[in-house]
Amino acid sequence: MGIEKNIIITGAYGFIGSCLVSYLNQKSFTNLILVDDFAFDEKKEKNLTNKKYLHRIERENLFIWLQTNQPKIDFLFHLGARTDTTEFDYTIHQKLNVDYSKSIWNYCTQNNIPLVYASSAATYGSGEFAYDDNHEVIEKLLPLNPYGISKNEFDKWVIKQTTSPQPSPNGEGAKAPPFWAGLKFFNVYGPNEYHKARMASVIFHSFNQIQQNGKVNLFKSHKQGFTDGNQLRDFVYVKDVVSVCFWLLTIHLSPFTNGLYNLGTGTARAFNDLTKATFAGLDLQPNIEYIDMPLDIRDKYQYFTEAKMHKLISAGYNKPFYSLEEGVEDYVRNYLSKNLYH
Repeated sequence: MGIEKNIIITGAYGFIGSCLVSYLNQKSFTNLILVDDFAFDEKKEKNLTNKKYLHRIERENLFIWLQTNQPKIDFLFHLGARTDTTEFDYTIHQKLNVDYSKSIWNYCTQNNIPLVYASSAATYGSGEFAYDDNHEVIEKLLPLNPYGISKNEFDKWVIKQTTSPQPSPNGEGAKAPPFWAGLKFFNVYGPNEYHKARMASVIFHSFNQIQQNGKVNLFKSHKQGFTDGNQLRDFVYVKDVVSVCFWLLTIHLSPFTNGLYNLGTGTARAFNDLTKATFAGLDLQPNIEYIDMPLDIRDKYQYFTEAKMHKLISAGYNKPFYSLEEGVEDYVRNYLSKNLYH
């Protein structure tokens, strides 16, 4: 018997969204309304195989469907976005990552629905402000690509909504949902990213390179202070990401400070470490070669990311995160090696 709580998940056909559907099903939540561009994709379709949900709604039809059917919605996870950091046509990001997100926010505000949405560590650019999820720095951030810019533009708009004059005591004039959190995802990896092509995680690409030719190509460093393969990122396993999402669902009636929250592990690790862990998951010795970074991303590349996690932990999330080695081993042995989905 499923839990009768109606939950909308945008981006449900994709990587993190489908993993959240799986996690919620495991927790007996089946009244799920999945939203995405469901143009058939064999690999994406497998993301939802055997998942339980009520409806699939095309992204473009969501608000018409909501207006027509007037469903009671208890919670909304907005994970859908154009996530391609190599897409330089900003109008695409503006439409999907800013304008559509504003419509989601306004719907939740008008209907008193708790909201969790996906922001991104791409908003931090080169990290001049130390990957700090303090609202005071949002206006100062300098993202390196149109994707990061769009995510930051929405974050800035959100903060303006929540810092404007307060609504009247009866709730009229509210400009924010009753409960909300914007999660700044760092480098998420894990099952159900088979469809992501170039934008899939380095673990995914490393696994495939090992299968094909027994070695892994990593980018050379083109920045002083970083040796080849020792560019540092905060890699977070998707199982931790959906665990945090579920925690927010369960606490939304409790005292909580609405706001932006980093979601990484809090520990930066080298691409060399990640690749060695991938080889270890296959019981092989590392074999790494270094290649030039493509020119189209060279000047927009983040050499270091590391989430400051004190804010989320202070808010009450106390479950330990997978270490890089633990997460990669689980991913490689239990999913990639068996071509399985979560």
